[in-house]
Formats: sequence, C-alpha cells, structure tokens
Amino acid sequence: MIIYPHIKLHPATAKWYDRRDCVFIEFLVEDSKDVNVNFEKSKFGFSCLSGTDNMKYSNEIDLFDSIDQDGSKHRRTDRSILCCLRKAESGKSWPRLTKDKAKLNWLSVDFNNWKDWEDDSDEDLSNYDRFSEMMGNVGGEDDLPDLDGADDVRFNSFFICIIKFSLIG
Repeated sequence: MIIYPHIKLHPATAKWYDRRDCVFIEFLVEDSKDVNVNFEKSKFGFSCLSGTDNMKYSNEIDLFDSIDQDGSKHRRTDRSILCCLRKAESGKSWPRLTKDKAKLNWLSVDFNNWKDWEDDSDEDLSNYDRFSEMMGNVGGEDDLPDLDGADDVRFNSFFICIIKFSLIG
C-alpha cells in the first residue's frame, strides 16, 4: 500500500450489491490513481489517490463471510473502481457486506443493481424475450378477439405491458 504522509485519509464513498457467486463493491472515485486492492479471506482493503482533488482514500472492511482471494478481481474506470469479490461459498446470500451490523456512512446498497436472486420467480427480463417469442408463435390473427374500433397497435402495446408486469411482479 502506498502511504502519503502529507495527505489526510478519507473513506471512499461506495455502493455494494449481492449476486449468487460474487459480491460487488463500487468505489466512487473519479480519475483515481495508485489504486491498491487487497483481497483477504475475510477482509477487504482498498486505497487510491483521487486525481480530481488529490485526496487519499482508504477503506478496510471485515467481510460478512469468506471470499476466494484468487478469484476476486477489480477494474478501474475514469469514474470508479468496481471490485468483484468471489464468494468462497457460492449461492449463500449476504444480508450485509460487513461482519458487524454497524452502519458505515460511506457505504450504501446499490439498488440499481440489486436483485433478489434467491427468489427463483424473480427472473431477469431476458426471460421476457423468450416469453414474447413463445407468445408470437401462438395462433394467428384469426385467434385474436375482434375489437370493433380498437387500434391494433394500442391493443398490442397493452398486451405487452400485461406480459411485462406478470413477469416482474
């Protein structure tokens, strides 16, 4: 780890989400440099220097469960550093990222990427494409009810919305 004695350390803002095989943590640091990510069995360390404000960030987390250090990776972009922590025990849900139930003000759940993968009925919308193909193969125009004065485009859009909501909810 690179130490900068003249620069005060701050925790980087981070978002996390859980998947079946991995836990993802995204550190929101723009134009980062000197990125150091340390994967240990039950601990995770991150540090970097921000290029925009020359601030030194450092985070250390005692993890909820064990990870596979060799299978874990990180990727740096101009806007953030995304870390993929491969779970030692695949298929086990992590209700939180940290070992302790303490609230860390720099860490939040990434609800844009969160998915309740334990609920098998909550599949992603890629199944919608397969379902649409299946519905497209059912019957022809003669099988649809005759709607006097109804616009076919509006009817089809309504039908597609019903299908989407049945897959989501």
